[in-house]
Amino acid sequence: MSHKFIAIEGVIGVGKTTLARLLQPHFPNASILLEVFEENPFLADFYQNRALYAFQTQIFFLLSRYHQQHEAVPAALQRGYLLSDYTFAKDELFAWLNLKDDELAMYGRVHAALGAKIPKPDLIVYLRVDHDEVMRRITLRDRHYERDMDPEYIRQLAAAYEAWLSNLQDTAVLTIDANELNFLSHPHDVAFAAAQIKQVLAAQITPRPLAEAHLKLLADGRLPAFQTFHRELDTMKGFDPDLFFNYILLVEEMGEIASELVKVWSDAARYRADGRTTDSAHREAIEKHRATLRNELADLLAYTLKLANYTGIDMEQAYLEKMKKNIARTWPDERTQPKEKL
Repeated sequence: MSHKFIAIEGVIGVGKTTLARLLQPHFPNASILLEVFEENPFLADFYQNRALYAFQTQIFFLLSRYHQQHEAVPAALQRGYLLSDYTFAKDELFAWLNLKDDELAMYGRVHAALGAKIPKPDLIVYLRVDHDEVMRRITLRDRHYERDMDPEYIRQLAAAYEAWLSNLQDTAVLTIDANELNFLSHPHDVAFAAAQIKQVLAAQITPRPLAEAHLKLLADGRLPAFQTFHRELDTMKGFDPDLFFNYILLVEEMGEIASELVKVWSDAARYRADGRTTDSAHREAIEKHRATLRNELADLLAYTLKLANYTGIDMEQAYLEKMKKNIARTWPDERTQPKEKL
């Protein structure tokens, strides 16, 4: 299996370096590549006066990151996995925020020339954290050169990250909501991130064309195959793995089903009023809306499987275990069909 380059990204203070270090035991022969930002002599001045010190700060970072990655990345990938707490490409993102006119144009030419010689990550793990939580973490770590940081700059930086990663075409992106995660204190949070990363990387490793692979998975006809299908499709399409976002989409599908069932109920009532029997009215109403219900239920299953993927749950195993418990359950009367009176 070819070795993979995994880069952790996110705004200042979200835990990139901590996660990169703690992920190392989860990947075979993994090397660590950490950003050396403390050596930038312009950084403290930059946070106090961005306009005056932006160009010097950006050029220093650009050359430093190039020097660090040019030989280190290929050498590390010869030995095993590589985990980094930054990407070379993200340097340009900061330049967009801090440079303008001739300085930005000059920086862009240098970045393009150097970037062509740097291997790109196989996966970018983006740690998304809300603004107030980011500012709290920055305050807690209390680095002297960050004490005069403008909170609005962090907002702009987060927006720039979101825009950059949403339009990235040639690198897979895994977004992890890190608001409630504490990688340093909770090993299970690190294990959760490692499992998410391995899931995305596993979906990338397929010698078959994706279309052929997907068809074979679907033809398998079992939930594990369907879950694998969604993992591969999500990676190929770059779908957002955020849990709450996908839960909202699932609820949206439930709403579509509810709307369709209301139509079934309304049509059945109308058919009964026209003189049909209850069973006949019910069957005719369902038949009228069956195709739409079929599509909406398929979408509901898809989002259920996606949520299972994003939380590392084997749905087939979970279903079998739950049904074994259900066999022995006693159900309340309202859940059963009414008994005919003798």
